[in-house]
Amino acid sequence: MFVLRAKPAALAGLIGLCWGAGSALAQQPAPPAQPNPPAPAATPAPAIPSNLSIMVVDVQALLQNSKAAKMVRQQIEAKRAEYAKDISHQEESLRQERDALQRQQATLTPDQLNAKGRDFQAKVNELDRDVQAKRQALERSNADALQKIQDVMVKIITDIAKDRKANLVFQRTDLVLFDQGFDVTDQVLQKLDEQMPTMDVTFVAPVAANAPDQPANPAAAAAPAKAPPPKKK
Repeated sequence: MFVLRAKPAALAGLIGLCWGAGSALAQQPAPPAQPNPPAPAATPAPAIPSNLSIMVVDVQALLQNSKAAKMVRQQIEAKRAEYAKDISHQEESLRQERDALQRQQATLTPDQLNAKGRDFQAKVNELDRDVQAKRQALERSNADALQKIQDVMVKIITDIAKDRKANLVFQRTDLVLFDQGFDVTDQVLQKLDEQMPTMDVTFVAPVAANAPDQPANPAAAAAPAKAPPPKKK
């Protein structure tokens, strides 16, 4: 069976043509009817193995509730607080230097003021690089620690799957509805706490990016730096 698909404009022209040739077509004998071709056989659905065994694991819960993961969070937060305290001290030192520079504007020559302004801006840029370096170091340290936990977790899940003869393992977040009998999260958590009751984070040392040797705009470097704006009274 052939199906004719045409655009509306083309279809309208075809209808007009058929009406004009109606009389001629009516005089011709109708062609013999052709038998319809047999419908193609439907593809059978794949058979579900009779030995199918499924496991479900809530990985996020394990990384939230295991003893090792909790220790990692505590150490990361302690280091974060340490970095924040150090940065706060540096910021306070820069604020005092800025205030002193503003008070000296009336007594310094323009060259002296520009020199001090450039020196102050360099310290501000250095602090910004230090902040970024500490943030990246914390993220790397946390990721490395969690990866160690996940490596042990995967081994435990593999061993449980062998014992249960499971041939499919799903993450809980990938599923909407399932039989709770498939969930082995508590079993994995128990074994994970037994094998990793503690966890010491190996902190990566912050490495600040070096300041560029040459500025992108040489003309801007040659121009004197602007001094910080005076305090509003």
